Amino acid sequence: MKNIAQRYARVIVVVAVLCGSTSGIIGKLITANAMAIGFYRLTLALPFFLLPVLFKKRHELRAISRKDLVWSLVSGFFLFCHFFCWFTAVKSTTVASAIILADLHPIVVMLVTVIILHKKIPGPAAFGVFVALMGGGIVVGFDIRFSANHLSGDFFAIATAIAMGVYFSIGGVLRKRVPANAYILLVFSACWFCFTLGMFVTKTPFFGYPKSDYLWLVVMTILCQLGAHAVLNWSMGFVSALYVSAWETAEIVSASALAMVVLNETPGMSKVLGGIIVICGLLYYNHHENDRDALTNKV
Repeated sequence: MKNIAQRYARVIVVVAVLCGSTSGIIGKLITANAMAIGFYRLTLALPFFLLPVLFKKRHELRAISRKDLVWSLVSGFFLFCHFFCWFTAVKSTTVASAIILADLHPIVVMLVTVIILHKKIPGPAAFGVFVALMGGGIVVGFDIRFSANHLSGDFFAIATAIAMGVYFSIGGVLRKRVPANAYILLVFSACWFCFTLGMFVTKTPFFGYPKSDYLWLVVMTILCQLGAHAVLNWSMGFVSALYVSAWETAEIVSASALAMVVLNETPGMSKVLGGIIVICGLLYYNHHENDRDALTNKV
């Protein structure tokens, strides 16, 4: 079973990215604030991992070292920061600005990999990531609006990238030695606790939202939490954190394509060109990434 997972993990990552690319648009359709979105998204997703672990795989939790347990909870905190900052960003600035700034996280992952984990990244692989990021900038037309009206949203988008980069970096290390079900449960539980606490601290209402909000929250949970984040956490047991982070930049293209279908936004030539550059950069990175030797932590 593990050999099958290893064989198709890279393809599964791409599918998960496609699921996650719906997050921004769905977030725009929900009227509830970022804290409520995060709380319900985690509340709906958590039972899918809590029940199987408690009833069938409690031994996996008991086998986790105290150090790995703490770092799993820290990863969940950064996932909370990522979600909160992302939904705040898409509600406070343009979607284009939020996407291009939030998708700077591969740079964070590369810095953590080299400076903190002391792992070497093949030059061609790093070049492929930067090409993909440049293509993403062309897709959104460098529509980063540092104005008084959008500054807070742009700031939260940058914070999203930092939080996601740290979250992926921690997961890339821990998933090599912590089972997927146990790790995902710990991360999602920590994230849920932060959102629950945040609901009380900010006095955000738990109920009273439009019926459409609850419907979209269910859709978001299925596509983004289960289909994207849970799968990406699972995949880091077989591929590097940088691989996951790099392919996440493809969200720039898939989100733009989705916006064309859902919001009737027809892409111009610059978006088509940028999309081609993103894909070429990712394919180049995928070809040169020495995943098992250069980018994994074997501690």
